[in-house]
Amino acid sequence: MERYFHSVRLDKDKCRGCTNCIKRCPTQAIRVREGRAHIIDERCIDCGECIRVCPHHAKYAARDSLEQINKFKYKIALPAPALYGQFNNLDDINIILNALPQLGFDAVFEVSKAAELVSEATRLYIETQPHEKPIISSACPAVVRLIRVCFPELIDNICLVNAPVEEAGRLARIKAVQKTGLSPEEIGIFFITPCPAKMTSFKQPIGVNKSNIDGAIAINDIYPVLLKAMESLDASDDLKAMHESGVIGISWATSGGEVSGTLNDNTLAADGIENCMKILEEVDRGNLDSIDFIELNACQGGCVGGSLTAENPFIAKSRLMKLRRYNPVSCNHLGTKEFPRELFCDIPIEPNDEVMKLADNVSEAMARMAEMKKLLDTLPGLDCGTCGAPSCKALAEDIVRGYGHPDDCVFRLRENLHEIDTAEELSRVIPAPFRKKED
Repeated sequence: MERYFHSVRLDKDKCRGCTNCIKRCPTQAIRVREGRAHIIDERCIDCGECIRVCPHHAKYAARDSLEQINKFKYKIALPAPALYGQFNNLDDINIILNALPQLGFDAVFEVSKAAELVSEATRLYIETQPHEKPIISSACPAVVRLIRVCFPELIDNICLVNAPVEEAGRLARIKAVQKTGLSPEEIGIFFITPCPAKMTSFKQPIGVNKSNIDGAIAINDIYPVLLKAMESLDASDDLKAMHESGVIGISWATSGGEVSGTLNDNTLAADGIENCMKILEEVDRGNLDSIDFIELNACQGGCVGGSLTAENPFIAKSRLMKLRRYNPVSCNHLGTKEFPRELFCDIPIEPNDEVMKLADNVSEAMARMAEMKKLLDTLPGLDCGTCGAPSCKALAEDIVRGYGHPDDCVFRLRENLHEIDTAEELSRVIPAPFRKKED
C-alpha cells in the first residue's frame, strides 16, 4: 500500500503555475516551482479546495468508474443523501433508488438510513462515554485529517462513532451475505460520493482497520446515466418502496443536519474549510468548552457542496428540504440504550507527526527552527505567494529543508539586485514559480 494515498491529483500538462491553489489550501500542502504545482503528500487532506479554484482544471479527483462494480458477484450501491438533491422536479426518492439497479447494482442501501443510527449512537456517546468537550464530529474525513495535520492537540475531542457511510457498508455486507450465501469478499459495496476525501478515507481509513467500502463513484460521473434510467421510470406506477429513512437521515446532506440529529440544543455547526479552521482555532484556545458537540463540514453547505456533485449546493439544499417535508422524523433506531460497540472506531486516531518534523533528530530540528526564525526576520511578512509558497513562514521552512532559496522572495531579491552581474544570476529575477529548471 502507498504510504500516502490521495484522491486529489495534479495533471501537470494542464497546470500553468498560476498560484491560485497555494493560497486556498488550508494545510499549505501546495507549492509552485518551475512552472508547475507540487502537492506535499504528508500535508494534503484531500478536501478538494484546489479542484474548485483551479482555473485550468489541472487538479482532479481519482475515483472508480461504474464498470468496476463488475469485479464482484454481488454489487451494492450506497447513495449519499446529497445525491437526492441533484435532480430537478424530483418528488419521490424511490425513483432514484429504483433506477440504480438498472445501472448494474443488485441492491441499494441508503447511507441516510445508517445516518439515523449514527445520530442515535452519537446521542448515547455524548450521554454515556467519557470524552473531551466539545466533541467534534468524525463524519467529514477531510476535517479529521485537518485535525491530524494542523490541530493534533484536538484529536482527543474527535467523536469515536463511525461515519454513516462506514456503518452503511457494514450493515449492507451483513445483509447481502445472509441473503446470497456469498462470502464477504464476493460482495462489492460502492459509495456514490460527493467528495474526494471520502475516496481517500476508504483507501487509507482512519479509526478503522479496514474500510467497509470497496469503491467510490463520483456523483457527477453517475449523474447522466442515472438521470436517463430515472426518466424511464418516471411515469411508472409500480415503483418499489425502497426509501427507508426520514428527516434526520436526509438532513445529513446539508450543514446542520448532523447536529439536528443529536436532539441537543447545545451544539454548533460550521461549513467551508476556512470556517472550520476558525472554529478549530477557537476550540484550541478553550473558548468552546461549554459546547457539547460540533459538526464541521469541509465543503460549503455540507456534503451537497462537495467538489464531485453535479448541482449548485444551494439549489440542492432547497430540493432536499422539499423532499424531506413529508417524511417521518426518523425510520431507524438502535433498539438499545447502551452504546453500541460495533459503531465504535477500531483503532486510535493518531496525529500526523511528519508534518511538523523539521529533522530526524532533536538537535538538528532545533537548529533548523532557529534558522527559520532568522530567515523570517529578513522576509517582508506579506504572504503574497509570489515565491510559490503560501506564506513567508512556509518559504522559510522550505529553505531550511532545502526546497527553496532566499532569493525566491522577490522583495528580498530586489534589495540584492546590485550584486547580480551575470546572466545566470539574472535568471533569479524571474519569480520562483516560473523559473525553468536548467538541463
